[in-house]
Amino acid sequence: MKGILGHFKSRLSHNRLGDVLVHDGLLSSQDLKKALELQKKECMPLGTVLIEHKFVTATTIRRALFEQMAFRFMAAFVTTILAFSSFGVKKPRAAQMKDLPSQITMVAGVDQTIEPLNYYPNLFGTNEKQSTNLRPFTKWSGMFDRLEQSMNSSKSKTVLAKWKQDLSAFKGSSLYDMAQKVNKYVNGHKYITDNKLWGKSDYWATPIEFFSRGGDCEDFAIAKYASLRALGVPEERLRLAIVHDKQKNIPHAVLIVYTERGAMVLDNQNKTMKAAASVNRYRPIFSINRLAWWLHTAPQPTDIRIASAQ
Repeated sequence: MKGILGHFKSRLSHNRLGDVLVHDGLLSSQDLKKALELQKKECMPLGTVLIEHKFVTATTIRRALFEQMAFRFMAAFVTTILAFSSFGVKKPRAAQMKDLPSQITMVAGVDQTIEPLNYYPNLFGTNEKQSTNLRPFTKWSGMFDRLEQSMNSSKSKTVLAKWKQDLSAFKGSSLYDMAQKVNKYVNGHKYITDNKLWGKSDYWATPIEFFSRGGDCEDFAIAKYASLRALGVPEERLRLAIVHDKQKNIPHAVLIVYTERGAMVLDNQNKTMKAAASVNRYRPIFSINRLAWWLHTAPQPTDIRIASAQ
């Protein structure tokens, strides 16, 4: 756990304005070096130097500063949660995380035709730091708890019966083909924001709730995860990933499936699934399944000085 916290602190201390601009491809390393030299000479804030010498626009600076502020807030918040949740904890949460209720599964155990993987490529080229302490992720564990509690209601049974009937057509396919079919199937459902549907800014709906009423990005990802698990896909082949959408400058959620053809991104913003190696729109923040979670950070540049926002 100290390693995870240290990694957060390292990422936080290196998340300066210049780093953000270079990492986002909005400023070259060479231009940053020039701007730093001008900053030292002119004794002005880096942002002012970048704007006055037309390295970037004022809009770009505001966007980068917003992203910088958002990450610092997120890092401080998560670090605090981890610090408090790990105090005195000896047993990892992974051992206590509920699985999908037995009523949902369509394959006894896991699909034996899906062979174990010996190598899992780092998502989107990031560094990954793994932890099995899932205690802070209450929205994730709470979703499993609510799903189990809902199994005996008549409405749930009706939704479940249709869901399983729809999924039965996908049984026997390769993992790659199953992922494609599940992605298309789930993406055919209604998108609706949490505020409008639940009166909350962030609610992780169960698959039963999603197939009944629709949902937002993480609900699509959870429904895809549950559908593939119901079809016998091993837990270690799946991860729910919380990412930063660089185009919209907002957080987003997708499902990652490690298929026989590599890691694939199942996204409600794309009609077809994409190879993770071909997706540059997203920067992963963390990914999670029932076994562990992974903190994702970009490799730190070694050829430039750290720039300051001040």
